[in-house]
Amino acid sequence: MASVTVAPRPSLHQTILAELRGRILSGEWPPGTQLPFEQALAAQFGCSRMTVNKVMGELVSAGLIERRRKAGSFVRRPQSYSAVMEIADIRREVEGLGLAYGFEMMRLEQREADAQDAKRLGLGEPRPVLSILCRHFAARQPFCLENRLIDLTVVPDAAETAFSAAEPPGAWLMARVPWTSAEHTIRAAGADALTSAALLIPPGTPCLVIDRRTWNSDASVTAVEITYPGEAHELVARFTPSPRA
Repeated sequence: MASVTVAPRPSLHQTILAELRGRILSGEWPPGTQLPFEQALAAQFGCSRMTVNKVMGELVSAGLIERRRKAGSFVRRPQSYSAVMEIADIRREVEGLGLAYGFEMMRLEQREADAQDAKRLGLGEPRPVLSILCRHFAARQPFCLENRLIDLTVVPDAAETAFSAAEPPGAWLMARVPWTSAEHTIRAAGADALTSAALLIPPGTPCLVIDRRTWNSDASVTAVEITYPGEAHELVARFTPSPRA
């Protein structure tokens, strides 16, 4: 006689955790949303406040919410970490947080490099460039803003490429264009009008800006400026002692 295995029903604790976590990760509760107070959640789910408190503690440990003294619990903006000396893949950053990745092209323009473009790419003569402005998302919430220039004399195929969430500009370049050196400049800046609107943050919000240039031998491939809300990104560097003479 065949035996039938019945899967155990999830506990009330697991049910509450799954529902609250789902609302956060789906974007139903975006960053900054205040969660109902523990007493209200306990009444909603018909459980003790201790059970709800345990769930909230797990959400804090997972980095999904933060507790503010005398104010309540609020959804946190996704927190990411990058190695200073690495060229980060933004899609992998987002998916490494366990969140769904999204991409939106805001501007795609071919033009002759102007003075500012030439300065960013280090060009000595006018050249055609591809100007890209795009947003990356984590769980439907803006994660960072990318402002990129590509030298079309070095990477002509970029002009015919339809960038998408499956292959955003940075990942496309890393997969197809070899680079021999890179330079990072890291700075702090207040969100200007464009950044504020793109990242859904108040004007003047502290942001972390990573300026990067990459070269193939002596040819400048791309210059990119990636802007993160300052509270949502950290840079990590690991060093080893240099040998003494």
